[in-house]
Amino acid sequence: MVKAVALFSGGLDSQLAVQMVREQGGSVLGITFATPFFTPETAIKAAEDLNVPLKIIDFTEEHLEIIKSPVHGYGKNLNPCIDCHALMIKKAGQYMEEIEAQFIITGEVLGERPKSQNYKALQIVEKDSGYEGLVLRPLSAQMLPPTIAEEKDWVDRKRLGSIQGRSRKPQMALATKYGLKEYPSPAGGCLLTVENISNRLKDLLQQGEKISRSDLELLKVGRHFRLGEKVKIVVGRDKEENQKIEDLAQGGDLIIKASNVPGPTTLYRGKPEENSIQLSASITIRYSGAGPEGDYVSIWEEGEKKELEKVIEPLTEDKINLYRIN
Repeated sequence: MVKAVALFSGGLDSQLAVQMVREQGGSVLGITFATPFFTPETAIKAAEDLNVPLKIIDFTEEHLEIIKSPVHGYGKNLNPCIDCHALMIKKAGQYMEEIEAQFIITGEVLGERPKSQNYKALQIVEKDSGYEGLVLRPLSAQMLPPTIAEEKDWVDRKRLGSIQGRSRKPQMALATKYGLKEYPSPAGGCLLTVENISNRLKDLLQQGEKISRSDLELLKVGRHFRLGEKVKIVVGRDKEENQKIEDLAQGGDLIIKASNVPGPTTLYRGKPEENSIQLSASITIRYSGAGPEGDYVSIWEEGEKKELEKVIEPLTEDKINLYRIN
């Protein structure tokens, strides 16, 4: 039996691609990827529903290197979609060789995404992956050059799709045909397409220091402020974020809270300097339940608690905006 590896996000397109190859008797195994910017939960659920064996690869470090300097540039924000897709197909190809499968399939649709799924981009992705000719896109196969899988009759090209463009009607019709009732919206799922996440990451990259997993996870929570070249704070917005921020603290960080009123947890990361600590305390009080008169502030370092000796007044909004990472 012919065997294929599917890039499997769990979205409708990737589910349909799997079903189209299975319909022709092919065996399909899935592969999906994890970074702080996209997680595998959707793929895991869909794989369980379709009974697709699924391999999960965390490629955060390689992905981050691509983000820093993508060969083919960015999308609207800091999303290097073409380079990212090429890396995914490369990893899928390595897995294909490992399990002795014959080809790779993806749910990409010609023209569905103007930058990363136009004709030229699809060819670039395939060439850069190192697996040229072995990438079958079942939904749009008849609109693209024949692949090795079609030339060797592993799949019948006439039974593959000719979908192109951004309309979802053909996919919805196929979903009905295959009995697919639960699938996520096609909005994507990569946080790098979100403007404020991209801005926060750009700020982080500009500092030129080694980036930790904690740094990346923090991008997704709280309000972010740059107080100096080597000092950044993250201020929680609710109880859940406060706990997340504490969980992501690492050695050398400070945790700052209002002493006597409800308020945020603030994580201070960088060189402890008196002016920056005072400024962090003032921002923390701004988002607490303290009034204009302010409150005392407690600071934890490596579990040791101390309290600033004077009442800290809240920083005004116009001054806060000088430090905010939007």
